[in-house]
Amino acid sequence: MTVKSIASTNVIICSKNIAATILYSTSSGKIIEIFENIVISSITDPRLTNYGVSEHTTVSPMVILPGLVDSHVHLNEPGRTEWEGFATGTQAAICGGVTTIIDMPLNAVPPTTTVENLNIKLNAAHNQLWCDVGFWGGLVPDNLHDLIPLVNAGVRGFKGFLIHSGVDEFPSIDENYIMEAMDILGNEKTMMMFHAEMENNDSKEPKEFIEKQLEHNNQNSSSALCQNSSKGPTSEYDPFAYSSFLKSRPDSFETDAINLIIKCMKMVMEQKEKEIPAVHIVHLASQHAISLINEAHNRGLPLTAETCFHYLCIASETIADRATYLKCCPPIREESNRVALWNALRAGTITSVVSDHSPCTPELKLLEKGDFFQAWGGISSVGLGLSLLYTNGASLVEIVKWCCENTSKQVGLQDSKGRIAVGYDADLVIFDPSPTAVITNENTFYKNKLTAYNGYVSKGSVVSVLLRGNTVFTLENGLDKIPRGKAITEKRNIS
Repeated sequence: MTVKSIASTNVIICSKNIAATILYSTSSGKIIEIFENIVISSITDPRLTNYGVSEHTTVSPMVILPGLVDSHVHLNEPGRTEWEGFATGTQAAICGGVTTIIDMPLNAVPPTTTVENLNIKLNAAHNQLWCDVGFWGGLVPDNLHDLIPLVNAGVRGFKGFLIHSGVDEFPSIDENYIMEAMDILGNEKTMMMFHAEMENNDSKEPKEFIEKQLEHNNQNSSSALCQNSSKGPTSEYDPFAYSSFLKSRPDSFETDAINLIIKCMKMVMEQKEKEIPAVHIVHLASQHAISLINEAHNRGLPLTAETCFHYLCIASETIADRATYLKCCPPIREESNRVALWNALRAGTITSVVSDHSPCTPELKLLEKGDFFQAWGGISSVGLGLSLLYTNGASLVEIVKWCCENTSKQVGLQDSKGRIAVGYDADLVIFDPSPTAVITNENTFYKNKLTAYNGYVSKGSVVSVLLRGNTVFTLENGLDKIPRGKAITEKRNIS
């Protein structure tokens, strides 16, 4: 067994920033001992010689963090590899200190809605993973009988849409499906997640907009604008203005959907008199949903919620007309909403922060045309979150809580990922909080060099990354040439 050690005056352990020395095995990939002080030498200190430490490094005053766990990433392989792929997506993750990602079930073709489709995705991922990758299964109208087999095949949980997903091969689900799925999965250690937006079907307004049923019109924004318009003629809505797009996805889309989900949870628990699986709201964007989450918590319902880097770092008032690279669903909302999300995060109502990395080709973003209603919705940001949150005032202890501990718990990996602790994977990030840098599209590892943060001045830098004890990235030498990531396929055994 080869044992190495690393030390710093700043190590994030158990919600504290302390001096510590970490011993880990490159053979098992596990942390085997932690001393809560700085060990100076591996040659003379008996605490290290007793373990046969072959290499000792001190990185003070830089900070050692656990590797981030990003539980919301679209890698799009197979089927839409012109958008992203396992190699480029996991490389981008590692360079930003993300050592584990969970791949979403849609935007790849076929979607991860059956065991057969999961195996197709696993075959595509072979020898292409620079970080560890787990997989979400999908909730679609015709796959209720596939849910238990997918649980047994190792998916971390399931995701469904209450509105058009943007891709026809991943249809939305209704109230009856949700309740049936909750019943089926009630005794399983799994999670049901929802893209919580619903169109308002009771609108009395005339549909004065021409409905644009375009292949990549994400979640059918124009139809939504028809139903929620109160201004009159179509000409008053400028498709090149972000304000028009924002009106097409009102807060009520989110609150209506979350109310329905909570209703389903209560009905299954009361009518069936049985447990339900944990339920999670992905990419919460509206401050008006916060009280609903709190109410569910007060009722003892197993409901959690995440938000995204872009909702915490960008406000709608700063989005220029035609800036379609900032289109996503739910949309980025006002500055007051951004502040409210931060408050809910610090209060514990929102428990985690993720990228929702959802790339596409520049052509689908219609950058030259600038039409928000025809452009594909999605933002590329996997690997940028550590610096983005730190730049916006989050402490490193907070970031570890939101992006390591809570996300690992969400995906059932809290016994191996997301913490610096004995027995955990030696997934470690060395972070220098001092330097500033300008994020540029060209310097990303994404297949399509397009982000929401081009020109954004960020604080802090990932200096090196260890994946299960192996150095897989250094700022000086770049990426390891060997893809050392693994597919996480063991059955989830923690709720």
